[in-house]
Amino acid sequence: MVIIRVEVKRQVEERLQKVLAEAGVASRRKCEAYIQAGRVQVNDKVVTALGVKVDPDVDTIKVDGRPINRQRKIYILFNKPKGVITSASDPQGRTVVTDYIKDVKERIYPVGRLDYDSEGLLLLTNDGELANLLTHPRHHVPKTYHATVSGVPHGDLLDKLRQGVPLEDGMTAPAEVEYVDVDPDKNVSVISITIYEGRNRQVRRMFEAIGYPVSRLKRIQFGPLSLAGLPRGKHRRLTDAEVEALRQSALQSHNVQNRPR
Repeated sequence: MVIIRVEVKRQVEERLQKVLAEAGVASRRKCEAYIQAGRVQVNDKVVTALGVKVDPDVDTIKVDGRPINRQRKIYILFNKPKGVITSASDPQGRTVVTDYIKDVKERIYPVGRLDYDSEGLLLLTNDGELANLLTHPRHHVPKTYHATVSGVPHGDLLDKLRQGVPLEDGMTAPAEVEYVDVDPDKNVSVISITIYEGRNRQVRRMFEAIGYPVSRLKRIQFGPLSLAGLPRGKHRRLTDAEVEALRQSALQSHNVQNRPR
């Protein structure tokens, strides 16, 4: 007797917004907005519900009438110079971070932001799922900056930063703060601060709240990643191990923040 085994490929379905994000359309939250705005079609039918599941290997998915591309994932670590906009494009024609990355054909976009006057570590990717994981408010991936200020803030003022300071959008979470360098001749201090939030211009506003505006701000670390060995204006691709470490950093930070006390 001959036994013939027929393997039936199981249909793998995923949430539509996840598929869009993984295709590099945008972050998951932006993809959700696209869906709700009626900009997404599945098999030529407009979909506006966020709970819809699709099989990207079977279904035809379009955004604004254009099919999505299931492209390879790209992860870039960039040492952003001051005076560069954290965006993939600028309608005013100003220099943006992607102007420095000419060897990547895929569409990539920044993870989070560094303001125009700030410099340092910036991630760019087309992996919307990871970008969402790293920037979502419920995940608290640590980000470390070196802030240069005039004068030497008293230890009591740094304690305020450690405990949290009131800003116009609410009290900040506790930060890790320490002196890096003090130059009495120039009357300048460099202070390391690690925050676990991602508010707009947060570090600058925190130092303004204690009366010491920042004259230079450089992000030196994002989760497990650092700028070590990467010159200003240069970039490199992350290793598979670094990508996984980033993912685990976000998940572990979420678990720590939500652990019962």
